[in-house]
Amino acid sequence: MRYHKLKAGPEPGTYVMESAIVTEHDILTMARQLARKRFAKGRSLANPSDVKAHLQALYAHYEHEVFSILLLDNTYRVIGLHELFRGTINSAVVHPREVIKLSLKHNAAAAILVHNHPSGNPEPSQEDIDLTRTLKNTLDLVAVQVVDHIVVGAEGCTSLAERGQI
Repeated sequence: MRYHKLKAGPEPGTYVMESAIVTEHDILTMARQLARKRFAKGRSLANPSDVKAHLQALYAHYEHEVFSILLLDNTYRVIGLHELFRGTINSAVVHPREVIKLSLKHNAAAAILVHNHPSGNPEPSQEDIDLTRTLKNTLDLVAVQVVDHIVVGAEGCTSLAERGQI
């Protein structure tokens, strides 16, 4: 993967700027590219706060709701991050059938549900909590464990698992 205005540095995990002038847009583009790399197939998700930070970099900028699923194998290594549904400024219609179909297609053992709030406030609504319960019950039928549902906003991320709502 070629990064926006970056090239590999001398040490693993370091980068060198290709030009001396970088705009705010350039920095945000680079952050999203690096965050997406963190969810590459086979990567282990060891630190929940890092997962939330990377998801925030990817989803906080959207002006509409996006519902995604982070599929995991039985050792919680990443299979893939998939955007499934796009909505409006305050909602996205999520079809459990499509969530199950994608999970089975990739032979996932676990999943982290993700969606953003364009308002910036990551506080889950009652509809978010109800959707989580519906998807958890539905995915349980096909032996896919819902590990978390993370709501992303510009003000931070909220984990329903950390709140005991999974």
